Amino acid sequence: MSNTQGRLPRPVESERTALKARNVSFSWQDTPLHWVPGEPFATHTMNVLHLLLPAGERWFVHVYRQVLPLIRDDRLREDVIGFIGQEATHSQAHDEVLSHLADLGLDPTPYTAQVDWLFEKLLGDRTLPPGRARRWWLLERVALIAAIEHYTAFLGDWILNSEELDRRGADPVMLDLMRWHGAEEVEHRSVAFDLFMHLDGGYRRRARTWATAFTALVFLWQRGIRFFMENDPTLVNGRASFKAFYTAGKQGVLPPTGALLRSVPRYLGRAYHPSQEASTEQAAAYLASSPAATAASAAEKAAGAA
Repeated sequence: MSNTQGRLPRPVESERTALKARNVSFSWQDTPLHWVPGEPFATHTMNVLHLLLPAGERWFVHVYRQVLPLIRDDRLREDVIGFIGQEATHSQAHDEVLSHLADLGLDPTPYTAQVDWLFEKLLGDRTLPPGRARRWWLLERVALIAAIEHYTAFLGDWILNSEELDRRGADPVMLDLMRWHGAEEVEHRSVAFDLFMHLDGGYRRRARTWATAFTALVFLWQRGIRFFMENDPTLVNGRASFKAFYTAGKQGVLPPTGALLRSVPRYLGRAYHPSQEASTEQAAAYLASSPAATAASAAEKAAGAA
């Protein structure tokens, strides 16, 4: 179904960039458990990314590989291939952090097993007959990914501008991981939405899957924070609460609650397009200075010259 209801979203063409995966690597031996000093709650709120993203981004890749034959636009197909490469790299990078957390006494396996079930079973492929039912389920998942990517881009934009984390002395390696990932989320923020519009674009599906994605993310995130706080071996009676999230947002060590809530009507606006949010120029500037990204680029150039 094409989007014929209301105004079509208008992309900002200058915000489009060619996408490529960067073969980054990180060394975790000096990264402490509470990598934002004195802020276990803020640390663990961001650490939930390491719980959700490996399975979630593997799922993105799996769905998009099924979608590739349906794409009729060459430029969009190129963008989707670049998106797949970046998401696969993100999944691997966050997966490696989980081993480091386990070495520090915080084994994430009980939670990640639940997340794996969600993406592999609940949201995985279903035994459906070829035709409308199978296509419906594929398009539902494409729309869900578009909604999720709205929030990953929001978080990417926030982490690129989170100066308070620098002032608090956040671990530079973890901060580089978060900002490298955030910059690439900003870089490819339009791909999932453009793909949804190309294959379907129905407003009712967009709104319905946004509600599903938002509810699932809130549920999984609060469970993840509680899991970390309750199982952190350095904390006694570690607890999570909305008040703590709100306060940390006011202090600048987590995204502000108000900004997060204001992002909701923007996605649901009929004229919404992700290119209208965040800045590709800022993302590119960070990727040009990121220790991990510049090391990957140098290694790639050296390999090409050999």
